[in-house]
Amino acid sequence: MKTEEKNIVVDRIQSLGYAYKGFVYLLKTENAIKVHAFSTVLLTTLGLFTKLNTTEWMFQFLALGLVISVEALNTCIEKTADFVQPNFDKKIGTIKDISAGAVLFSGIFGAIILGFIYIPKIIQYYS
Repeated sequence: MKTEEKNIVVDRIQSLGYAYKGFVYLLKTENAIKVHAFSTVLLTTLGLFTKLNTTEWMFQFLALGLVISVEALNTCIEKTADFVQPNFDKKIGTIKDISAGAVLFSGIFGAIILGFIYIPKIIQYYS
């Protein structure tokens, strides 16, 4: 039996299309992602205003990207759990709580990173 050969370039382009579709879905349907996207725009604007250096930009986008990525994974876990068990289940609830906890964990550390970037700038601005 002959196997179908795939063109790696076409396959990657199709994969990017699926990823873009998921990205748009998240932005349209998930309020938490909308909040994170708004925060990203706001912090990017603040970064331009405060003239972040290259390292500060790198850490800011790393922190923001991590939080949004973990939020997207949390959404996947929650939707999968709801599909597997549409009725209330204590074990599913625990799984969803842990997943949400990961978002909180990444958000706390993201806020710490942003504090390292912006607190000295705020102190300098007001002194």
